[in-house]
Amino acid sequence: MTELSYSAALPMNKRELYDMFGTDTPDFVIVTGDAYVDHPSFGTAIIGRVLQSRGYSVGIISQPDWHTKNSFTIFGRPRYAFMVNSGNMDSMVNHYTSSKKRRSEDNYTPGGKIGKRPDRAVTVYVNRIREAYGSVPVVIGGIEASLRRFAHYDYWENRVRRSILADSGADLLSYGMGEHQTAEIADALASGLDIHDITYVPGTCYMAASLENVYDYDEIDSFEAVASDKKAYCRAFMKQYEEQDAIAGRRLVQKHANRYLVVNPPSPPLTTQELDDVYELPYTRKPHPSYKEHIPAIDEVEFSLVSTRGCFGACSFCALTFHQGRVIQARSHGSLVREAKLLTSLPNFKGYIHDVGGPTANFRRPACKKQLTKGVCKNRQCLGYEHCKNIEVDHGDFTALLKKLRAVPGVKKVFVRSGIRYDYVMFDRDDSFMRELIAHHVSGQLKVAPEHISDGVLRLMGKPADGLYDRFCQKYARLNREMGMEQYIVPYFMSSHPGSTLDSAVELALYLKKTGQRPEQVQDFYPTPGTLSTCMFYTGLDPRDMQPVYVPRDPSEKAMQRALMQYFMPYYRPLARKALIKAGREDLIGTGRDALVPPEKPPAKPAGSKQKGGRPAQKSKKPAKKGVKR
Repeated sequence: MTELSYSAALPMNKRELYDMFGTDTPDFVIVTGDAYVDHPSFGTAIIGRVLQSRGYSVGIISQPDWHTKNSFTIFGRPRYAFMVNSGNMDSMVNHYTSSKKRRSEDNYTPGGKIGKRPDRAVTVYVNRIREAYGSVPVVIGGIEASLRRFAHYDYWENRVRRSILADSGADLLSYGMGEHQTAEIADALASGLDIHDITYVPGTCYMAASLENVYDYDEIDSFEAVASDKKAYCRAFMKQYEEQDAIAGRRLVQKHANRYLVVNPPSPPLTTQELDDVYELPYTRKPHPSYKEHIPAIDEVEFSLVSTRGCFGACSFCALTFHQGRVIQARSHGSLVREAKLLTSLPNFKGYIHDVGGPTANFRRPACKKQLTKGVCKNRQCLGYEHCKNIEVDHGDFTALLKKLRAVPGVKKVFVRSGIRYDYVMFDRDDSFMRELIAHHVSGQLKVAPEHISDGVLRLMGKPADGLYDRFCQKYARLNREMGMEQYIVPYFMSSHPGSTLDSAVELALYLKKTGQRPEQVQDFYPTPGTLSTCMFYTGLDPRDMQPVYVPRDPSEKAMQRALMQYFMPYYRPLARKALIKAGREDLIGTGRDALVPPEKPPAKPAGSKQKGGRPAQKSKKPAKKGVKR
């Protein structure tokens, strides 16, 4: 094989393939639902560059026309395998809002145009590849495959679907971030091993005809059982949730008709050196040059730094636990400083690093040392409504990193725009990080996500108990005053989460009025695959204790809950009034200081109606002169 050239993006046609690799047949073809952006914030770029760094030739088929198999034959049959993903998002989330309305823009497509990928992209792409090449090895991965690896509730069809591995007919599924699995699968195929014999790789799943050769496993409720019995669904989900750990997690088996889904334990987290190596691969950091229109998704990440992976925040509505895991993986200061220096050399860099973060910006270390040797606790969360007393809180490393980054020549300002976990900040007895953040790394507004203030809802959300957010706001305001700064908090709240009633929505509205907060952005709960909250939404049960959970499903009620959170906007006032009447809180409709919305205005009197005093309104018999008030 010729020496690899890193001076260009990975090839998207045979001419580029030959120019880069000196071959007409790639070892691997990656098929993706996104436009190909050669930047480490895009999964296709990372997997492609990891393969390339190990000596494999790679071709990219981006947003193929799925109506025909021809778009999947650009490179011919690859030497080893196709690797398929839907893009950086689940294709259904990419296409539809939480109210199941079609989105008007796709940020991962040139020009933001919609319609460049199908619904359920992974399954459709694999079907077209099978039409073109029959039994060619196919590996699926990325967020869509990862979060749909087990039988799962599908919000858009309102039913339980089979594992995406069974639906798509792919040979292997790689879940999680994928670097370890990709390298091990590639090496196995290159050594001559049949794809069906690659059953041992952590972080992968496969279908088996029997369990004769499967060892050390726990069998969970079958697809048929979880599709018909909501308690069975809860049991299966909790087992999946508890075994999501590379050290202590067990292999899980779920029967699908007469076959078995076998899910190996998660792949070990990348070490700091491995993570550095991945992010220092020679990305062009730009869209492939064949694109003539701007790709909006690059805007937020072009001049940002990924500092960490993983999250121990325990938000019930977030799928990160199921994808990246709870163990924090952090890049070294040296690697991040080198990337910052690289940014300063880019032509459009204006001196501002837009973000230094990850799933949660201020997590730069594991929650406790035990996680590194014994794994994460199965029946205890690090953070959440209540935090673990063994959590080790220390912002020292992150503070030191930020100081180094803003000292890089050519860097004017370093922002932290990834959400910070404010409870973790409050548990830190040292104010150094918070002062550093306020003084140097906030762009006038700090984003935090309290999500709600009703204790019943917060407990189900896995968010801190009510009161801590208020204390954080007070401390943030006090430190700003002491430091001569005037900066604000931008809170994110969520409506219609399981457990949220109209009463709790009213409680939140009253809190917002009392504290003077007016959220401009409100997110309706979105039941996406792989989350604890989605399990609650589907079953009406909290799978942790099997207790019933109220679930707002009626579109009218969901709209009213949202309106109450933005009661101060004239557009939402009619719906907010309706919600208050339904909740029996007419006392909050009026013009008094405690009221949320004014009463409805009486309809305007029609022309010709009687004026005050009983005289009929007179119509003018003369036309009005131009420019003269009547």
